[in-house]
Amino acid sequence: MIAIIDYGMGNLGSVAKAFAAIGAEAKVTTRASDLERASKIVLPGVGAFKDAMKRLKELELLGPLALNIRAGKPYLGLCLGMQILFDRSAEGGATKGLGIIPGSVVRFKESKLKVPQIGWNRLSIRATACPLLKGIPDGSWMYFVHSFYVAPKSRAVIATTTDYGRDFASMIWSGNIYATQFHPEKSQAVGMKMLENFVTL
Repeated sequence: MIAIIDYGMGNLGSVAKAFAAIGAEAKVTTRASDLERASKIVLPGVGAFKDAMKRLKELELLGPLALNIRAGKPYLGLCLGMQILFDRSAEGGATKGLGIIPGSVVRFKESKLKVPQIGWNRLSIRATACPLLKGIPDGSWMYFVHSFYVAPKSRAVIATTTDYGRDFASMIWSGNIYATQFHPEKSQAVGMKMLENFVTL
C-alpha cells in the first residue's frame, strides 16, 4: 500500500486518481500508523512551506515521516513535498524543514520571466541511472507551478535540472528519496510513466 499524506495542502484528488489509473493500491491518510504500514510514501503539496510544516506538526506526522524516510522506505515528494526535505526555506520568513537533504529553498529572482513559473517546461536529465527516469526521454516536458526552488548543498542529489531564467534542480534522487518540483500527476503520459516507475520500485 502506498500512503498519500493528506495535510490539507496537496492536490490529493489528482494524485490519488493518477495512482488508481495505473492500478496501484494507494490510501490518502493523516495517520502515522498508516505510514508505518505502507510500502511507500507520497507527499504531494501546493501552498506555503511554513503552513505545511505547521500542519504536519499539528497532525504529529513530522517525526514519523522523517523516521520512515531515514529507515529507507521509498518516498516521493511532489512540489512542496520536495521542498520540505531541505534544511530551511525563505518562504514566509526563514522556516526549518525536515533537514533530510542538506540545502535550502529559495525564491526565483525577479526578471523578465513571470514568477511563479506556471506551465510546461523541459527536463535536462543529469542522473541517467535514476529508477524514476527509466523510459523518460531527455528534454521531456513537465508541468510546473512554483515560485521557489531547492538549492541542494551537493549537486550529487540532482537528478534533473530545468531552465527558468537559470538552471535549477527540478528533481532530486538520493537513495530511497525521490522528489520533483514539477507535478507528474498533471504531466500526461510522461508523468504517468514516472509514477509507474515509483510503484514498481
